[in-house]
Amino acid sequence: MSAVIFLGLRLALVICLYAFLSLAFFALWQSIRQQGKVLAARKVPPLHLVVQTPGQSPLSLHFTQDEFTIGRDKTCDVSIADEMVSAQHARLSFHHGQWWLQDLNSTNGTFLNAEKVIAPTVITSGDEIRCGSSLIALQVAESNLERVQPRPKI
Repeated sequence: MSAVIFLGLRLALVICLYAFLSLAFFALWQSIRQQGKVLAARKVPPLHLVVQTPGQSPLSLHFTQDEFTIGRDKTCDVSIADEMVSAQHARLSFHHGQWWLQDLNSTNGTFLNAEKVIAPTVITSGDEIRCGSSLIALQVAESNLERVQPRPKI
């Protein structure tokens, strides 16, 4: 008779263990799904540039993509007709919730607010980039990250 009781207890323990594991995996799956919604809702804040090259009228550009290049080459997103600007001069990219400026080993260097850019650097509204003899004024729109509200737990 005691063997039947132990068998019943073992079965009850196995059922409890599987129920616990099922709940744990379900909670983990819900958490991953919620995090995916938050990441999917993120949007790149638009960036407005005003490019001033000596002898030319100012050029106003508006970008909503997360990465673009600045240079003399016609394939660059911001093409500057300035002999002091390298073909692929600099890159602006949005990651980790911020806009970053990176010099692409340009001949004359890239300057952010009169300081030479050596490593990728965070940029903000009102910053000024100098590539060759051209100045680029930056205006970053307000952050437009949508907040996804967590669902109430039942």
